Amino acid sequence: MSDDAIVKRLKVIVKEHGGQLALANAIGVDQGFISKVINKKQEVSYYLIRKLCFQLKYSPEWLIIGTGEKKLNKPDSAKLITEIQMLRTEVDILHARMRIYEIQLNELKDGKHDDRHKVAG
Repeated sequence: MSDDAIVKRLKVIVKEHGGQLALANAIGVDQGFISKVINKKQEVSYYLIRKLCFQLKYSPEWLIIGTGEKKLNKPDSAKLITEIQMLRTEVDILHARMRIYEIQLNELKDGKHDDRHKVAG
């Protein structure tokens, strides 16, 4: 998922709603939050995507991937959001596990390095 591409589509949404403040009011967030995402000072979050899709009926497929219809008129949009949330949670879990493995690998490398010094010394 390219944040640059999502930010580009977010700018389209901002324009359609008459600016950052109007969009922020429409979805119940702070205008500064929208500004930070657009200016790439904050990552595009699931929270923002969910608000745009649930409250304004933008298609998650269009918003995230850039394909399909821009707006949803289907009752299954809530199901799509739930699936995206589940996938996002799985990705977050995998990232956390990878971080643990990186830490353990570094500890093993450091331990072997220390063992070599003890044998040589």
